[in-house]
Amino acid sequence: MSQSASSGFPYRRIVDDLRREILSGRLQPGEQLPSENDLAAKYTTSRPTVRRAIAVLRGDGLVITEQGRGAFVRRKPHVRFRLEGANYRRHRRSGLPGFNAQASEQGQTPRQRLLEVTSVPADAEIALRLNLDSGEPVVVRRRLFIVDDQPMALCNSYYPSTMAAGTAIADMRLIKGGAHAVIEDPDGSIRRSIARSVDELVARMPTIAEVDALALSPGEPVVRIVRTVFDTTDTPVEVQETIAAADRHEFRYEVSMR
Repeated sequence: MSQSASSGFPYRRIVDDLRREILSGRLQPGEQLPSENDLAAKYTTSRPTVRRAIAVLRGDGLVITEQGRGAFVRRKPHVRFRLEGANYRRHRRSGLPGFNAQASEQGQTPRQRLLEVTSVPADAEIALRLNLDSGEPVVVRRRLFIVDDQPMALCNSYYPSTMAAGTAIADMRLIKGGAHAVIEDPDGSIRRSIARSVDELVARMPTIAEVDALALSPGEPVVRIVRTVFDTTDTPVEVQETIAAADRHEFRYEVSMR
């Protein structure tokens, strides 16, 4: 046996064995892996070889390492999104944006980080969805959704400038109840009622910027969700483009057929 094959065997064995235990559930999320010394003794190898194996598992998104504490099976919070009218209205009455409300109902701690609020020319896709001419100005609110301190999704929400300019939607601050609270405020300047939305989902591989922003593991896909929101006159008032880490979300759609 060559030196490379001999030295690679225990490293590969450690990776395969630990991956199997994690994926089978024998090692639970949050559970600590055996120490470097214990693994080195078990596989009759060196600590650098163990570290190499742990680095592979970390790169695969299966474990995290903490300085001075060791390696742990990575926790992956899942947010389950249910889209139905009753659900939407209940969250609106609670004064919480839908993302925050649904994560909170599942015992998780959500927060939104507002990255940017600005006016941009609508590209062809956004213009088509908002029934605008290409290049017309739109207000965009860019946010990062976080659950239990883990980034979950990037969300860009677009609004016609003729509707949003001069309202809280165009301000660089989070809005209590979300943008829909501003759109439906009977005392505000917009005063429209949200009636329906259309979602389009496409799975794809992430861009480099999305990998960094969402702390994605190598090979981890994302789901692009484009939601167009309409008022009671069937006029589009918002387009949401969400880039969600695929393995951290579950989507459930309920459609009334009568």
